Amino acid sequence: MPQKPKPPKSAQPKAPSAPPPRRSVPSVPHPTSAAPGHTHASLDRSTMATLARMTSGLSPHAILDAWGDWAMHLARAPGRQIELMERAQSNWLKLARFAAAATLGQSPEKPFAPGRYDTRWTHQGWAKAPFAVWQQGFLATQDWWQGATSDLRGLKRQNAQRTGFMMRQLLDTVSPANFPVANPEILEKTWQTGARNLFDGAVHYADDAHHILANEHRPVPDQFALGKVLACTKGEVVFRNELMELIQYSPTTDKVQAEPVLIVPAWIMKYYILDLSPENSLIRWLVGQGYTVFCISWRNPGAEHADLSLEDYRLQGVMQALEEVNRIVPDQKVHANGYCLGGTLLAITAATMARDHDTRLASITLMAAQVDFAEAGELLLFLDESQVAYLEDMMWAQGYLDRPQMSGAFAAIRSEDLIWTRAVRRYFLGEPDLPTDMGVWVNDTTRMPARMHSEYLRGVFLENRITAGRFAVEGRVIALKDIEVPMFVVATETDHIAPWRSVYKTALFTDCDMHVLLTKGGHNGGILSEPGHKGRHYRIGHRPAGAHYLDPDSWLAANDPVAGSWWPEWSRWLDSHSSGTQAARIPALGLGPAPGEYIHQC
Repeated sequence: MPQKPKPPKSAQPKAPSAPPPRRSVPSVPHPTSAAPGHTHASLDRSTMATLARMTSGLSPHAILDAWGDWAMHLARAPGRQIELMERAQSNWLKLARFAAAATLGQSPEKPFAPGRYDTRWTHQGWAKAPFAVWQQGFLATQDWWQGATSDLRGLKRQNAQRTGFMMRQLLDTVSPANFPVANPEILEKTWQTGARNLFDGAVHYADDAHHILANEHRPVPDQFALGKVLACTKGEVVFRNELMELIQYSPTTDKVQAEPVLIVPAWIMKYYILDLSPENSLIRWLVGQGYTVFCISWRNPGAEHADLSLEDYRLQGVMQALEEVNRIVPDQKVHANGYCLGGTLLAITAATMARDHDTRLASITLMAAQVDFAEAGELLLFLDESQVAYLEDMMWAQGYLDRPQMSGAFAAIRSEDLIWTRAVRRYFLGEPDLPTDMGVWVNDTTRMPARMHSEYLRGVFLENRITAGRFAVEGRVIALKDIEVPMFVVATETDHIAPWRSVYKTALFTDCDMHVLLTKGGHNGGILSEPGHKGRHYRIGHRPAGAHYLDPDSWLAANDPVAGSWWPEWSRWLDSHSSGTQAARIPALGLGPAPGEYIHQC
C-alpha cells in the first residue's frame, strides 16, 4: 500500500511567496499604464474607456471602417451588383413558389435550410403555413446577405467577414422565432398553460435584468457545490502564491508512473472544467490510470493586479509550479499538459526551456491550444488595432477585462443558439435554466489583468509573434522548433474558439516527434470525452521527428475515424514516454484540501 510521506517543510502553511523579480518582455508592449504627466493622453483614454463601457467593448471605428470598406468596393463592382439582383430575384421566386404550395395545403421541399448550429426551428409547427413561409422568408434574406458580404476583389477579407457577422447579428434580432405571435412553439405553450409561460418568463427576465444591472455574479447552485459535487477529486493544495495555487491529487492506485503530470489550464476560465462531475473529470480519470497529477488553479484577479504581465504568468505560474513539482517529486522529468490559453503559455514556456537547455520536461500535451493565430476563427472578427486599443483603454480604467465583456464575445459567435434560443426558451416559454455541470462552469467566469491581456491580444493574437519569430522572453526570441521532447496535440472538430486546422499548425512550426489527434466535439465538449460517452470518435496520426509537413486536409484523408474516447489513446501515449512505475505518492499536508481557495473567488 502507498506510504504517506512526512510533510515537506516547504509545504507547511505559509504566507504567499514573494514574486520573483519581474523581467521585461521588450517585444510585447503594454500600453495599459498611462505615463505620468500626460494629462492629454489620460483625457483621451478616459473618454475612450467611457465609450467602451457603453458599447460593451466594441469599437465603433472598427464597425464603421468595415461597412465603409464594404460599401465602397460594392459600389464600384457592377458585376457583383447584378449578381446580387439576380440572387434576390431567384430567392424571391423560390419563396413565392414555396408560399403558394404551402398555402394550398401541400408539403413542398423547403428551398432554404438553417445553419448547422441554428436550433430555433426544431418545433414541428415550423413545417406548417404560415410559420413555414415566415421562416423561409427569414432564411432567404439571410442567404442574400451572406452573398452580399462574401469576398469581393479588393475588399479586406476581415471586413467582408465582419459585415457578414454584423448582418447575421442584426437579422437575428428580427427572426420570427423571437416573436410570440410568429413562433408556433410559443403560441402552443401559451394556449396549453393559459399564458402562465409568459408570466414565468417575465419573472426570469426581471431576475436576469437585476443581476446584469447590479453586475452581480450568480453563485454556484448548491446541487453543484464546488469541492463536493464539482471539482471534488481528492487532493491537497501544496503551494500558493499571489497568482496561483498548485494542487496535488491523491492517488487511487498502489502504483504510479514515475513521471508526474502537471496540468496548466487557461486563466480565462476556472480550472475545474477538467475536474467537473466525477463521471467526466479528466483529472480523476488520469489519477485512476496511475499518474501523480498536479494542476494549477489560477486566482481571479482584481484591479490591484492590473500590472501582472504575461511573463508573470509564465514565471509565477508555470515555472513556479514546475519548481514545486520537482521539489515534491525529485529527480523525475514532468509530463506537461496545457489546455486552451494554458497550452499557448505552456508552448512559450517549453520553447524558452528548450532555448535555455532546461531538460525537465518528459513530454508536452496541448489540448485545443493554438500557437499560430493567423487562422484563429471568428474571434479574429473582434480584433484589429482599433479594437485592441479600445479594449486597452477600457482595461486601463478598470484594471482588468470584466466577465460580461469577455463572455459576450464568445456568445455572439453562436448568437442564434447561445443568445436567442436561450432567450426564447427562458422569457417566452417560461423555462428555467436547468443547471448542468458544464453550464455552472461556463457561468463561473473570471477577469483578465489589464497588462497581461493587452500583451496577449497584441503580441500573441493580433501580431502573431510566436510563430513569426518575434516573441521574446527575457530579451531573447524563442522558437518552437527548439522543442525536442515528444508532443501530443489534441484538436476538436467543431471548435469555434481554436479551429482544428489552426491547432494543427503546431505541426508546421515544430520538428519534434508528434502525435496529432482530432476528436469529435467542440472546444470544451470534445476535450471532455470520457470512455463510455456515446457517439464519440477520433482520428490520430503520427509525425516522426524531422519528417516532412503534411497539410491538414491530407492528414484528415490519411487517418480514419476510430470509435470511442480519445482519453485511453492519450494514456497509452503517456505510458510509452514514461520510465516505469513506483509506489504511489500521497500528498503531504499543505495549505488545505483541494480544490483550494482561489476557485471560490468571484
